[in-house]
This record gives sequence, C-alpha cells and structure tokens, in this order.
Amino acid sequence: MLERLSDRVKKEFREWTEHMVGDERSRRLQALARTENEYGVDPFGFNLDYSLAAMAPFVWLYRHYHRVETFGIENLPPGRVLLISNHSGQLPMDGAMIGVALLLEASPPRAIRSMVEKWVPSLPFVSTFMARVGQIVGTPENCRRLLESEEAILVFPEGTRGISKLWPQRYQLQEFGLGFMRLALETNTPIVPVAVVGAEEQAPALVDIKPLAKMLGFPAFPLTVTGLPLPLPTKYRIYFGEPMRFSGRADDEDNELDKKVRTVKSAIQSMLNQGLKERRGVFW
Repeated sequence: MLERLSDRVKKEFREWTEHMVGDERSRRLQALARTENEYGVDPFGFNLDYSLAAMAPFVWLYRHYHRVETFGIENLPPGRVLLISNHSGQLPMDGAMIGVALLLEASPPRAIRSMVEKWVPSLPFVSTFMARVGQIVGTPENCRRLLESEEAILVFPEGTRGISKLWPQRYQLQEFGLGFMRLALETNTPIVPVAVVGAEEQAPALVDIKPLAKMLGFPAFPLTVTGLPLPLPTKYRIYFGEPMRFSGRADDEDNELDKKVRTVKSAIQSMLNQGLKERRGVFW
C-alpha cells in the first residue's frame, strides 16, 4: 500500500491526482487539511497527503470507468451531516464514488468519513489504508465524536446485507439498522438520503457460499458471474436528497425509531426507482 511506498512514488501519485482534478479543485482540496499530531495524522489516523496520493486511481474510476453523474449534491448542508445510502456491488465502490463526488463536485468540497464494518480492520494492510484516508470503524463513540466535530459521515444501514445482495434482490433495500437514527437524534444531526444507481450491476452475484464465508470469517462470500467481485464498468448515477430532520429522543422505543428509519428508507427507495426510470442503460 501507499504507506510502504517511497516519498517519490507518493509525490508522483499526488501530482497525478492534482493533474486530473485541475488547479482550482486542487487548491480547494488543500483547504481540507486537518489538525495533525507529531506523527502527521489526526486523532483517527487521517493524513491529507496520503489521501491525495491515494485519490488518483479513484478519480480515474470516477471520471472514466464508472463515469459518475451526481444529482442534488447542492442539498448537502454545511456542518455535521449523516449521509444514509443504499449499499451494493460486493466491493464498496459505491462508498468510494460518493466520497470522490463530495470532494470534486460539492461546493465547498467535503471530506466524508465512512463507517466500516468491525471486521474490516482485521484484514492485512486494509486497516492502515482505511485510517489514512479517513475511514473508521462504525462504533457509536467514533461517530459521535466526529459529528461533534461537524464532520460529514457516510453510513450504509443495510451493512453486509446490502453489499452482498444476490442478483434477484437488486435495488431492493434490505433491513435498515436503527443506530444512525439514534445518533441523529442524540446529536441533532440532519440526514441526507443518498441513492446510488449502477453499483448493483457492477458484480452480479448468483449465490452466497455461506460455508466458505464462515471458514474465512467473512459475513458473506457471493459468487459473481465473473467468478471474482471485480467491478464491471457500469455507469453510476448518485442522487442526494433534501436534508431530513427528526425530533424525538435517542432512547425512544425501537418501534418509534423504526418509523423514522422507514421514512428515510422510503426516500432512498423512491430516488432509486426514479433513477432507474431516468437512466438509458446499465453501461451508458
């Protein structure tokens, strides 16, 4: 990973990023620099220089592979916000593309923190990479601290149920957890629903090999049509809905929280349905 590369290689990756995003966007990205400690990282391990170097291939994927279009990104409010999105595609390419969209298309640019599953840091090299680019394990404590610092946080409430969906389940939202709503109420944070169209077809899965998943310690092991979860060059359309604010108590009964969660889920499903109607095809 980039952590092990020489300063010269990281400099070349960073220059590649700056070339692809252009001078104006490059200057805007520099404004995202955070307070770093003597080790060059923020309290969660984020490092701006590392992130800009790592961004280069994702910008290429955003512009030339998935050819992402965004809609309603101006709905993103300043300050603390929870972005609640559908999840799919076997690999978290949808999260990466949402992150690049906020860096390149939002005004001003925003860096988001994605809440990753607790088992992700157990993967070799991945834990360091995730920390350096600003992603953290999705515990309530971590999320609360970031929201108190006016951060933008991306949450996939479907979790692994969403990303590992099989082909017949495409664009059918799975069960949402309640945790994000408790945090929104506790911290008085607006919720922006996000719908990603295009990720469902990037790695169609036919069957989930549960015994192999259990043996490897993974939550799922979907078998895709290509045999590997490598993404096909599907075209992405990302929709950002209007901010939603909810009243109530974070310690309300689950059935009360579930009513609010279902409102968010319904908004995302409506945007997905609209996006599917509007697109011309899977690859264009």
